[in-house]
Amino acid sequence: MTGEIEEAAPRRQKVQAAEVGTDILKGLADLAPATSLSRLAEHVGMPASKVHRYLQALIASSFAEQDAATNHYGLGPAALFVGLAAIGRLDVVKVTAPALVELRDRVNETCFLAVWGNHGPTVVHVEQAVRAVTLVTQVGSVLPLLGSSTGLVFNAFLPNAETAALREAERAQPGAPDEATLAAMTESLRHRYIQHIHGLLMAGVNALSAPLFAAGGRLAGVLTVVGAEPGFTATPDGEAARALLDTARQISLRMGGDFPMR
Repeated sequence: MTGEIEEAAPRRQKVQAAEVGTDILKGLADLAPATSLSRLAEHVGMPASKVHRYLQALIASSFAEQDAATNHYGLGPAALFVGLAAIGRLDVVKVTAPALVELRDRVNETCFLAVWGNHGPTVVHVEQAVRAVTLVTQVGSVLPLLGSSTGLVFNAFLPNAETAALREAERAQPGAPDEATLAAMTESLRHRYIQHIHGLLMAGVNALSAPLFAAGGRLAGVLTVVGAEPGFTATPDGEAARALLDTARQISLRMGGDFPMR
C-alpha cells in the first residue's frame, strides 16, 4: 500500500505540472503574438517566478520562444506544429487544400483560406503564386474584420453574435467605414457573393474574397486571391473573380453547402 501511494504522488505531480504548462500555453495564445512575463503571469493568475520557470521548460521543448530584443514571450514552432495538426483535421482545410492549388495555378496569384478563430479571421492555408516576387501571407495571420476583403465576408455571413464585439472595436478606429457604408457593402456582398478590395489593407495590394458554405448554410471559411498592382486589378467581374467563385462553389457543394449561381 505504501509503495502504491509513493508511486501515485509523482503521477499527480506530473499531471499538475502538465495542467500548469497547458494554462501557460493558452495564455501565450490569448496574448499572441507576444507578451511580457508580468502580463502573462497576471493573465494566468500565477506568480511571475512560477511562470518563468515553466516558460524555460517550454522554450527548451520549442513550445515557447523569447524575443532577444524585447524579452517578450510567444508561442514557439512546436506549438505551431501541434496547432496546424489540429487545424488539419478540419474538413474545410482538407477539402480546400487541393482546390486552392488549382485556383493558384489558374490565376497565378497568391491564394489562401481563412477560418474564424478566437481573434477573428485567421489564415490557415496559403498557396503562394509561382513567380519571382510573391506576396507573403503567413499561416496564423489574423486579418481585420472591416479592413480586409476576407474579414468583410466573415462580417456579412457569420451570425451577428459572433462578429459584433470585433466589429464595434474596429469601427472605433480611424478610417473604419461608417454604418451606412458598411451596410451597403454587406448588402452587395450578400447579393454577389464576392468582395473586392483595392489597397485597403496594404497600398498597391488588391484582393478578392468569396465565402465557403457547409451544410445548413453555415459559413465554413473564406477563400481569398491577393495580388499586387498593376498585374492584379481584382475586378469583381474579371477572370480571377470567376475562377474564385467557381472554386468556392465546388468546395461548398463538396461540403454539403449551397452556393447560388450568380
